[in-house]
Amino acid sequence: MSQAFAIPSAPVLQIEGGVATLTLNRPAQRNRLENGDLKALLAHIDTVNQADDVRVLVLTANTTGQPRPVFCAGYDIGGFDEPGHGSTFFEEIPDALAAMRPVTICALNGSVYGGATDVVLACDLRIGLQGIEWRMPATALGLHYYPSGLRRYVNRFGLAGAKRAFLTARPFTDRQLDAMGLFEALEPADQWGTALQALVKDILALAPLALQETKKSLLEIEAGQADEARLREREQLTSQSEDFKEGRAAFAQRRTPVFVGR
Repeated sequence: MSQAFAIPSAPVLQIEGGVATLTLNRPAQRNRLENGDLKALLAHIDTVNQADDVRVLVLTANTTGQPRPVFCAGYDIGGFDEPGHGSTFFEEIPDALAAMRPVTICALNGSVYGGATDVVLACDLRIGLQGIEWRMPATALGLHYYPSGLRRYVNRFGLAGAKRAFLTARPFTDRQLDAMGLFEALEPADQWGTALQALVKDILALAPLALQETKKSLLEIEAGQADEARLREREQLTSQSEDFKEGRAAFAQRRTPVFVGR
C-alpha cells in the first residue's frame, strides 16, 4: 500500500489510465463507514461519473496491519443518531454506485459485514479473496433493511440465498458465495492482484461506446424499466459507430482493435 494510505482517512480516490480506484482507508477500524466517509464516497462517485476518460472503477480497501483482512465492517451504527443520516442516507451510496456510468469492480480483499455487503453487491463485478467471510446482521440488530438493498440481495443471491442472509444472520463462507455466482474470480492472496489486473485489462479492451450503452440497458432491464424503442436506439447507435467499423476490420485482419469511443 502506497504512502497515500499511511494515515487513516476518508475513502481515497486515484485516477490513472482510464481506471479510477476508490479505497476505503480506516484499516485499524476495519474500514467501518462513518457518515463523513459516506459523504466522501458520494462526492468521489460524482467526480468519476463526470470524468469521461474513466471507463472502470475499482472499489477496494486498505487492510494493512489487520490480523485478518476486513474489507469493511459495515456502517457505524452510532451514525443513526445524527440528524439526516441513518439507513436512508446510507442507502444513497450503493444506489449511486449501482447507477455509475463506468463498469464497477469490487476488489473484495477482505471479509465484509452489514451494510457494506450491499455496497459490494452494487458493483457490476467482483473479485474475491479466498478465506473471506460475509455476514448481514440486520435482523440480529432489530432492523428491517431498506428496499433497494433487499432487491439487490434477491437479484444477486436469489430468493433462497437472500432468505438465508436475512432470516438467519449466519455468515457465508467464500465457497458459498462463489457457488452462488457472486465472483468473477475467487483467488488466493498471491494470485488475487493478478486476477484483478487481468479483469480490468479485459474491460479496457472493449469498445467504450458499446460497453457504456449496454450497461445502461442491462440496468434498465434489471429494474424492470426497459423500453424496447430505447434499446433499439442504442443498438442502432453502436451499429453505426466508428468502433463497430473498427471492430469488424480488426476481426477480419486478425489484429487487436483500436477503439475511440464513438
